[in-house]
Amino acid sequence: MKIPLTLNGTKTVLEAYPEDSLMKILHENGCISVKSGCQGGFCGTCTVLFNDKAISSCKMPVGLAKDAQIVTLESFSHTEDYKIIIDGFEKAGIKLCGYCNAGKIFAAYQIMKTNKNISKEEITEQIKHLSPCCTDIETLTNGIIQAIKLKAKRIKRITSNE
Repeated sequence: MKIPLTLNGTKTVLEAYPEDSLMKILHENGCISVKSGCQGGFCGTCTVLFNDKAISSCKMPVGLAKDAQIVTLESFSHTEDYKIIIDGFEKAGIKLCGYCNAGKIFAAYQIMKTNKNISKEEITEQIKHLSPCCTDIETLTNGIIQAIKLKAKRIKRITSNE
């Protein structure tokens, strides 16, 4: 079946069985940041942005991606939000391993863009399902808090320059 979608900003048509996992098809099409981990949607290694929402691509049949906008870590890593998240993670002492990066980074992005005044407990609640292999949930929470602070400073700097 031909499945038209936008992948990392480029309109494309993927050839796949509709029941194949989005993770499998993306990886087969060169998106190496989309990794196979737990296959249950918990570890975060297969996370992508699906219409700007972080999802576990291992649980998504590719047939449901018709006409969707998919962004993988390969493309997202060129954005300002990515740079802010990485800076926040570094401030918290997070060393990225390369395996579970997508889950941590896209979880941080989702929280940053939807919650301006969020408590540490609320962040922990939103990420507790992740099983990051290179950090613990408390350190990841602190990294997200740092990223939120950096984003707020950047926005304040931009608006004060206008």
